[in-house]
Amino acid sequence: MSTLHGNTKGLKHSQALALKKLYERRLAPDAFLTPEVGRRLAELSRETNRQLGLVVDRGGRVTHVIVGDAHRLFIPDLGRHRAGGSRFRGLRLLVTHLRGEGLSKDNYTDLALLRLDAVIGIEAQMDGLPGRVQWAHLLPPGKGDMWWTETRQDGVHHWEADFQAFIADLEAQFSRSQALKRTDGRTKAILIGVAQESGMEPQRRLDELVRLADTAGLEVADLVLQRRHKPDKRYLIGKGKLDDVLLRSMHLGAEVLVFDQELTPSQLRNIATATELSVLDRTQLILDIFAQRATTREGKLQVELAQLRYRRPRLKIMPTAMSRLTGGIGGRGPGETKLEINRRRADERLGRLEKQLKKLGKDRDQRRARRKRVGLPLVSLVGYTNAGKSTLLNRMTRSDVDAEDKLFATLDPTSRRLRFPAEREVILTDTVGFIRSLPKDLVEAFRSTLEEVVEADLLLHVIDGSSQEAERHVAAVEAVLARLGVADTPTMRVLNKTDLVAPEDLAELKLRHAAMAVSARSGAGLAPLLEAVEHRLFRERNLANRSTTQA
Repeated sequence: MSTLHGNTKGLKHSQALALKKLYERRLAPDAFLTPEVGRRLAELSRETNRQLGLVVDRGGRVTHVIVGDAHRLFIPDLGRHRAGGSRFRGLRLLVTHLRGEGLSKDNYTDLALLRLDAVIGIEAQMDGLPGRVQWAHLLPPGKGDMWWTETRQDGVHHWEADFQAFIADLEAQFSRSQALKRTDGRTKAILIGVAQESGMEPQRRLDELVRLADTAGLEVADLVLQRRHKPDKRYLIGKGKLDDVLLRSMHLGAEVLVFDQELTPSQLRNIATATELSVLDRTQLILDIFAQRATTREGKLQVELAQLRYRRPRLKIMPTAMSRLTGGIGGRGPGETKLEINRRRADERLGRLEKQLKKLGKDRDQRRARRKRVGLPLVSLVGYTNAGKSTLLNRMTRSDVDAEDKLFATLDPTSRRLRFPAEREVILTDTVGFIRSLPKDLVEAFRSTLEEVVEADLLLHVIDGSSQEAERHVAAVEAVLARLGVADTPTMRVLNKTDLVAPEDLAELKLRHAAMAVSARSGAGLAPLLEAVEHRLFRERNLANRSTTQA
């Protein structure tokens, strides 16, 4: 091999020849660095006033000679990675430093991103002799917060450590590390948020993203919150921060990056290209949860419609970024086979879905019309996801609707009859839970389902009384109700999960939210709630009718 890599401009012919001769150098396979190679590298680095690098394989052969400038050097393409999460590339980097500054952040970045066996920094002294040596290698997960460790040597002489034994032991440690393996078959993910404001709200959003990720089946390996004056146009977070996240993902064995904000198509492509990881945003994560939860034909069609509306403007970034999303988190559900379709076929499929959902919507309208003819009032349970609506429906109607301690446990609307003592009946409907920044495409796709809310005679707004975020949840629910045009529908607030609230705090919570207190799990407070619902639906209506008749 006779080609130098990097910045060779300005080199004298004799210097270029001397550098090319470094390809002929060979280290003993069991040596980290030999004195002869270290001395020659430092001498040429001082002569050219540039940082120099050698890439050496495990047989001691020099594979690359790299020429940088006085401050840094750039690593060329080193070829294919060796297979296996516990294995390294089989190459180590020897690099000189002219100011005794030691290994730089770039050196550590190269160490992790390229999965090098080690990086060895050699001080090139003013007289051209090698000075102190600093070297670093990666640490297996579970060895603390650091993903690398460094060691200092007084010089290139008397370095008797066995490199072959060292690298064999290090790869064995990585192989044994349980942190590299998936826990219960779940994929590891790093969750990322960008905040322009101060305070605790950004952290609260990130905490909610943790619950979404857990519901979707991801194992949260780490959380990253960056505060910026404005989001980066290319990567949302800064490029330096993205490099840090990538290093962290390699150390923790994470395969997915999940962003709290919705990514633009170009940001999705740029991040996926820079990291070679699966990249999701909050909208994709919620869509994936909905895809897992949909059981009825209408629910599955609604999810597919929302997925296609989200993916259509992103089809142009295929096959680079979106190809990493096929299958698994963010790529399942009825719409997953449509990732490869072009815009024309996507538009055709969107049209067919909208027609099918419109027909199903007409069927739902007919059922509602029949209920109205027999005079059955409609009561809809609304609230933030996981507020306990399904459990409350079961308690009020003595039903057995599935209720789990997970976000969006109920997706398809469930209706049950509720009978009052005076032989009066109402239809009680459980609807999909709301969430902050509920994706627009989901609201549009589920509009026919949410019409159960629009047509309701009374809304029971269920609030999780045990949550520290109750007030923000109430605001998020009311924002969605306003989008649906039902802000003026008669509403009763129900403070649920009061069995988890301290008695001294309960009275203040009831007063603050102007709500009735119940525990859907234990049944406490249920009788007064049923009486209040009956009074609101029938007695107030009868009084209103009498007033109208007398007038």
